[in-house]
Amino acid sequence: MVSYKRLSPEDVQFSNAVLTEEQRPVQDEIPVQEPEEASLLPRFPSCSVTKVLLVIGCLLLLLCGGWLLVTMFWLHGPSNREPHRPLPPAPAKTPRTAVNDTAAASRREACSLIPEAWRFDCYPERGVVVTREMCEARNCCFIPASSPSSSASRPSGGNGIPWCFYPPDFPSYSLVAINDTSLGQKGTLVREIKTYYPADILTLEVDIRHETDTRLRVRITDPSDARFEVPISVPTATKKAASPDYVVELSKEPFGLIVKRRSSGVVLLNTTVAPLFYADQFLQFSTSLPSQFIYGLGEHRSTFLHDVHWNTLTMWARDVPPTEQTNLYGAHPFYLAMEDGGNAHGFFLLNSNAMDVALQPAPALTWRSIGGILDFYVFLGPDPGSVIEQYVEVIGFPAMPIYWALGYHLCRWGYKTSDSTWEVVKKMRNYGMPQDVQWNDIDYMDQYLDFTLDSTNFATLPELVKDLHTHGQRYVMILDPGISSTQPEGSYWPFDEGLKRGVFIKDAEGKTLIGKVWPGLTAYPDFSDDVTHEWWYENLQRFHDQVQFDGLWIDMNEPSNFLDGSTNGCPSNSLENPPYTPGVLGGLLRGKTICATAQQKQSIHYNMHSLYGLMEAKASASALKRIVAKRPFVISRSTFPSQGMYSGHWLGDNRSQWKDLYSSISGMLTFNLLGIPLVGADICGFSEEPQEELCVRWTQLGAFYPFTRNHNSIDMQPQDPTVFSPLSRTAMKQALLLRYSLFPVLYTLFHHAHAHGHTVARPLMFEFAKDVGTYGIDKQFLWGKSLLVTPVLDPGVDYVDGYFPQGQWFDYYTGDSLRSKGEEVRLQAPLDKINLHLREGTILPTQVPNLTLWVSSRQPLHLVSALSDDGSAAGDLFWDDGESIDTYETDSYSYLIFSVTQKVMTSQVLHSNIEATYITVESASFYGVKEKPSRVMVNSQDATFTYRANQVLTVSELGLNLGRNFTISWM
Repeated sequence: MVSYKRLSPEDVQFSNAVLTEEQRPVQDEIPVQEPEEASLLPRFPSCSVTKVLLVIGCLLLLLCGGWLLVTMFWLHGPSNREPHRPLPPAPAKTPRTAVNDTAAASRREACSLIPEAWRFDCYPERGVVVTREMCEARNCCFIPASSPSSSASRPSGGNGIPWCFYPPDFPSYSLVAINDTSLGQKGTLVREIKTYYPADILTLEVDIRHETDTRLRVRITDPSDARFEVPISVPTATKKAASPDYVVELSKEPFGLIVKRRSSGVVLLNTTVAPLFYADQFLQFSTSLPSQFIYGLGEHRSTFLHDVHWNTLTMWARDVPPTEQTNLYGAHPFYLAMEDGGNAHGFFLLNSNAMDVALQPAPALTWRSIGGILDFYVFLGPDPGSVIEQYVEVIGFPAMPIYWALGYHLCRWGYKTSDSTWEVVKKMRNYGMPQDVQWNDIDYMDQYLDFTLDSTNFATLPELVKDLHTHGQRYVMILDPGISSTQPEGSYWPFDEGLKRGVFIKDAEGKTLIGKVWPGLTAYPDFSDDVTHEWWYENLQRFHDQVQFDGLWIDMNEPSNFLDGSTNGCPSNSLENPPYTPGVLGGLLRGKTICATAQQKQSIHYNMHSLYGLMEAKASASALKRIVAKRPFVISRSTFPSQGMYSGHWLGDNRSQWKDLYSSISGMLTFNLLGIPLVGADICGFSEEPQEELCVRWTQLGAFYPFTRNHNSIDMQPQDPTVFSPLSRTAMKQALLLRYSLFPVLYTLFHHAHAHGHTVARPLMFEFAKDVGTYGIDKQFLWGKSLLVTPVLDPGVDYVDGYFPQGQWFDYYTGDSLRSKGEEVRLQAPLDKINLHLREGTILPTQVPNLTLWVSSRQPLHLVSALSDDGSAAGDLFWDDGESIDTYETDSYSYLIFSVTQKVMTSQVLHSNIEATYITVESASFYGVKEKPSRVMVNSQDATFTYRANQVLTVSELGLNLGRNFTISWM
């Protein structure tokens, strides 16, 4: 493995010719002249034999003397010289084949000098056994990899060391002109030699924009022809950054960008490591990475920390249960990378076309898209949290969820009737189980038709929903985008009206494209058209008049199709079968979705496919705002950058297996990086039969998903908490009540996500970026910066090993302290316990829990302070009515900060609203009080207290109004 930190940018680029240098002249091949019939020796006038003999004698003396000198020099020369080689024959007598052989030998030597880790794949096509002839036809190097892990049957196009890779002199673009602009620089790129993909765009424009001190944007476009660009709103900079944290260097021949962190000189981006491609249907560029620690690049089932050892991640939204090495439901071309010393930066390619992202151990990364433009951002951080803030500032801050979204949700496919659904709700109440939301899957519909109700089996659904509302609970229903196209004319308003308004996606011939999903043959709404949004709203309003649902679950929106393309197939052209197809499942863009050639309002589906779920979420959130006049609740399966503005996400159709329990953590953490913090997995697993111990452990972990839902599949045994043994039932109830008690913490975290772009569920490395031991941790996580969650992820154990970064930690339940040097600690974990620890220096506001958040959120507060060694701590609380739209933007909220210093706790109201005055603070506990106080005072009045041997001070019966400042002190 080559460590990039030992290489300068010049070591890994094709050429170190920078902008200030003159353009290097291209040496044309010098033709070898053929011998003429006449003698090649010059003609001399005739002379006597004597003269000839004298001349020959002199020549012989000169040759002998020269030979003696050369021999003496060679004999006395140093031993480390290259072995003696005979002089090459005179050029005039060299056959063309010999010149070619010499050039080939020189090429092979240059190729052999490229370390395996730095080989960039020249033949990425899959399912192809690449031969030397095929590779060299692309003017690339061919060397079978020496690693035993490389596959002889798949030397290229897969995950392994490429056998066919770019030579150092592979042609690329040249920077032929550059000019300053108000935001940075704009230049012209020219390619002289075409590539092996069709329709090269030979002249490009590069626009380098210094948008902020921590954000660089680069756009590479075709100046002669507008190409598709992702239709999401991004900030528009108006002036050049004054003091950027980055330095941009340009390579002229070949063109490349090198972006460095100004403070450290670390190279964050270096595109000179491999050639730039910009053809109509193939765009590719590569960059070095400063370390192997890279995260993001959703949606994939993998560890949180990506493997850079020849790992290709494909992006093209696809309906498939979470599977390794497979493109899943969403596409998120963003990564976060760590640097030596704990700094971090981010990179976002604003492109929605099918793409591969190839990681290799250099470390390096290659972006390979089949359409659109190259429009990318570099975010300077410098800490991981700041990178995410800068990223969501571009794509859009996540929405503030309605309060009940953070409660416990219960669902299954296969309740079969509304009465059986109602029975489950009643059992949950009878057992004292917290539950805020009841859901139904597609079985509530009449023949699986959207916006219909099975009047036989779900006749009582409207009454069930009213009962939920009476008990402070809510109802969410599923909707799939496919609209049945086979109902008798005039009998199904959604299709009839949609056809009349032209809301459905068209095929290449302009006819309504027909696929197949649950109701049979279906048409697909085009959510890129505002007309469709209005039609969608009207459908939802009409159904809401019948069933007063509170939120929407939008599924199958990749979009999914039980056919490949349509009932009529798809055209045979370069859109359906592009020159290069990324590693999509099945190898076809139309696989289990609609044709790439399908026509939408804003572009062809080839460009729009991975945006479908985002656009449906946007239409659904907009409609819900109009219907319920509250914050919309939408959960979507397919996602794209900026999705968090409109919906949350669940991690798809997982399985009731322990490995799925574990992998859910990395999925949750990754989506928090991607600006979609309202995320969770199906608790207990969706498919396969539930296991009792697994379901207990999953409920404990799921209690700390930002979005908490239990859901399982049709024909599986029930897995709601009421169906298990008393011991398991009690353990689940405790976990859910624990979540409800922490609602003020979670709600405040979502405020910071909405207002500032913070993560909610947070990787340890975000808070401990200088501790490399945290970089790969995905079996633990934090809520915010302070609450460490260490779940059990294995069967049959009553303990769990957890890593504790350096510092002091406190058992959340007892206040017992644990001081760590940065090490693993074995924790006791009986079946009824999930381990929680508080980080020193933090204050958490908690509440007495109840069965719904409507009741629980009105209970008194208990403040828990974990003191640092110096006795300090800090925390905060955001509070509003929980459901009104834009309370932060309209100043309709309260915001308080809590602090402890020098044995005095202060609560300070920074922003006041009437909602906070309805809440009281009844008690406070302080962990890490080193000596028993002799006196405790509340607002300068003596108060009763208790002090335990484990250094926990508790003050009760406070009765303090949350809307007013107060102090608690001890001496």
